[in-house]
Amino acid sequence: MNTQIIIDYLSALSLNNNREWYHANKEDYKKANAEFEGLLQALMLEIGKFDSSILHNNPKDLTFKLVRDTRFSRDKSPYNPAFRAHISSKGKLPVPVGYYIMIKPDNQSFLGGGLFADMFKDATTMIRDYIAQNGEEWEKIIHKPEFEKYFTVEGTALKNVPAGYEKEHPQAEYLKFKSWYLEYPLKDKELNEAEAFLAKATEIFRIMKPFNDYLNKALAGFQMPTR
Repeated sequence: MNTQIIIDYLSALSLNNNREWYHANKEDYKKANAEFEGLLQALMLEIGKFDSSILHNNPKDLTFKLVRDTRFSRDKSPYNPAFRAHISSKGKLPVPVGYYIMIKPDNQSFLGGGLFADMFKDATTMIRDYIAQNGEEWEKIIHKPEFEKYFTVEGTALKNVPAGYEKEHPQAEYLKFKSWYLEYPLKDKELNEAEAFLAKATEIFRIMKPFNDYLNKALAGFQMPTR
């Protein structure tokens, strides 16, 4: 694995974010993408030591395209200079939740987990209901010392506790949330050595797993909306 190839390509794309450059440098993209897929394969093998549910995945099926949807954005640059992937028992679907990785130059990379999407109302309701009924388990997970060392629960949230839930509930602040996720930011220099990065990412995801497990218990039976 050579993570520098990934960073170098994405840095160049960031400076030349146009279709002409992208197509003229397609071979460089293929090399960088191959390195990223190799990194994902190695990462899955490590994650598989504590979460075997993800081992059946093919790295190619877990990645997201560089092409941006610019229809509703002021930023019309055609590409997102980032390699991204979501590793879960059902691949890259947002549910069940799993392990998210984004490599993006200029210290914008991060490792993540939990439910990032807040447009699935059923998923939000299922998690709120589960937290309301299993608050002690939630508190044990998010206040474990090694968890607090790396994470704070983030997410889009309402100003008030939604109707149907106790305003004075011990986990009232988390019942306001519409999404619940974790992010561990990465500096570019942390990506320089592939083996060191792999070890760090594996440790971060291991610590994250009980949080993911909790959300996935809450989301048991969730069906992705059909188009």
